[in-house]
Amino acid sequence: MTPARVAVLVAVQAPAAGLDACLAALERTLPEGAPVLLADDASADPRIAALARGWCGRSRLEARYLRQDEPQGLARNLQAALAQCGEADVALLRCDGEATPGWLPQLQRAAAADPRAATVAAWSGEDELAAFGGPEVPAAIAEAAASLDWPEPPALPAAAGPALLLRGTALRALGGLDVDTFSGWGALDDFCRRAEGLGWRNLLCASAYVASGAGGAVVGGGAGLGEIERLQSRWPDFQERVARFILEDRLRGPRERIRARLSELSRRGPQGDLFGD
Repeated sequence: MTPARVAVLVAVQAPAAGLDACLAALERTLPEGAPVLLADDASADPRIAALARGWCGRSRLEARYLRQDEPQGLARNLQAALAQCGEADVALLRCDGEATPGWLPQLQRAAAADPRAATVAAWSGEDELAAFGGPEVPAAIAEAAASLDWPEPPALPAAAGPALLLRGTALRALGGLDVDTFSGWGALDDFCRRAEGLGWRNLLCASAYVASGAGGAVVGGGAGLGEIERLQSRWPDFQERVARFILEDRLRGPRERIRARLSELSRRGPQGDLFGD
């Protein structure tokens, strides 16, 4: 069965150093006519708006540019953009995220396999929950991850990485993001916890990888100062759960499977074919 159409939402925040590479990667990896919404939180640098508008005008994708009149903060900017996406599932991509071949179908398949998945994250090159670091080029990691069978997607304790699929039904059930309490990325962490409390799941799609080109700290790759305190106030076990997840290295098994597959794939080529490797 063909997955339902998903809107790709790019959260544009200054200085948006990776935006050009982000859009180029979308052009390479999405099918013609795929819906993409660039949501700009009133970036002060006029070069950002020029780049976004220019790309939308010439892209083969169904690309739109939505710019706030005044800075709203990440959470309110996302909430306004999500309202433009209707009831569809939304693939949220930070503007430093560099998509790899097959990233969106992999996220869609993972979501379709579990109707109670509220969010589905991809591996990323960042040093965070869904980290997969290494010297390999992103396309090679993506190929290795996608070539493996993943019977049970790992659960995550919070939002992770530059790419996150948000299920439309979960967004509606929870009333969207809590923009009154959280102004930044913490709104997504809070959404994950609220979803979990109502029986939804927050998963890692182990077959998808999205690189982070400019570094998550530049564009809101996690809850910042103040956000952490508010998360901790609402969810007293938040930091403990995240720290335990990282310290126990709960993704070690999936990560090692991808490493082994990368080693296998690296032996391909004329010599490997010659000797039947």
